[in-house]
Amino acid sequence: MPTRILPAVADPDTARAVTTLLAQLPDAEPAPPVPDSTQLVDTLARLAAESLDALPEVVLVHERIGPVPALDLVREVALRFPAVGVVLITADSGPGLLSAAMDSGARGLVALPLGYEELAVRVQAAAQWSAGFRRHLGGGAAELLAGPGGTVVTVSGAKGGVGTTLTAVQLALAARASGRTVALVDLDLQSGDIASYLDVQFRRSAADLAAITDITPRVLQDAVYVHETGLSLLLAPAEGERAEEVTDRAARQIVSALRGRHEVVVVDCGSRLDSAGAAAVEMADTALLVTTPDVIAVRAAKRTVRMWERLQVRKAETTTALVNRHSRATEIQPALVQKITGTRVAAVTVPDAHKELQAVVDAGRLHELDARSTVKQALWSLAGELGLTGTPAAPGKQLARAGDRGSLGLRRRGGR
Repeated sequence: MPTRILPAVADPDTARAVTTLLAQLPDAEPAPPVPDSTQLVDTLARLAAESLDALPEVVLVHERIGPVPALDLVREVALRFPAVGVVLITADSGPGLLSAAMDSGARGLVALPLGYEELAVRVQAAAQWSAGFRRHLGGGAAELLAGPGGTVVTVSGAKGGVGTTLTAVQLALAARASGRTVALVDLDLQSGDIASYLDVQFRRSAADLAAITDITPRVLQDAVYVHETGLSLLLAPAEGERAEEVTDRAARQIVSALRGRHEVVVVDCGSRLDSAGAAAVEMADTALLVTTPDVIAVRAAKRTVRMWERLQVRKAETTTALVNRHSRATEIQPALVQKITGTRVAAVTVPDAHKELQAVVDAGRLHELDARSTVKQALWSLAGELGLTGTPAAPGKQLARAGDRGSLGLRRRGGR
């Protein structure tokens, strides 16, 4: 059986060298190189959705791949697609990097400049490991393809005040009401309001996880607040200046750890793009961009999408735009938003019904929004459209009882 190999190489010269050598390997079936981390993960996710057998046995990751750093990419591939053997291509073949690569989940390391013999040995070893892993897995393929965790959805705002946090909270509540384990993360690190919207006082935050290299379930439990609805909340720091502690690498580790313990992870990224938010958007299965149907907001949405593309965070066609405060009387309709931004626009639009929200927002009890609210009905329908509830959820469905235990620990009130 041929060994399928998918190279991830950004440098054109190295890509040509890798392609030439792989073509010489016996029983090898190399795919064309993908030029960045986003395309690699997207390709693997698409293949995994088909079947376990559709995944390549070996993935080669070049040290200069981007935008995600090579070791972080190795870790993500190893976590999300554990039946794939990952080999790192690097100019540094010293014991320090070898150890770090193995810790990240790599099955081998090939030194630059590339040599046929070493590449053949490493690819063969990774392929044998992959084949053995798949045989051992046997009937558990369905569980493997589900990944080590659940779906990640990021919610970003075209600009401030368009309803980003409201959307994130209601999506999380809808997913939780369908019986799924849900984490709601506030990565609007300088000005996040999830704690205020849900009447929470808790001293731990995402910043407390930033310096931890191995986020164990116990460490995660200490940082997460389990809300009365059953949502596991990871809040923004109360001190906005601590936002800089949460780097892109820390954000990836945090999101990966939460994904490994929940069926759904909803991340509120706010409207300000920083490295942590960019990392989350890049990792997300669905990136939602919220806008309102006015010229200023739609122009801001277009700027955001173009910036994501320039930074290789996300392509426009893989971004979903949500039109909030929609009215048939407005000149800007969803079709125009799609045309201007180049995104896919959600079929659901959220009506302009601010009065429905005022009381629960002022009381910090957004989770008690009436089931008859047209805003809630729209956002819960959106959760169904995005696949967060399995089937479209009815907003009147009973939320988890107060005191329900989330997947990470006991319900807590007050500071620590």
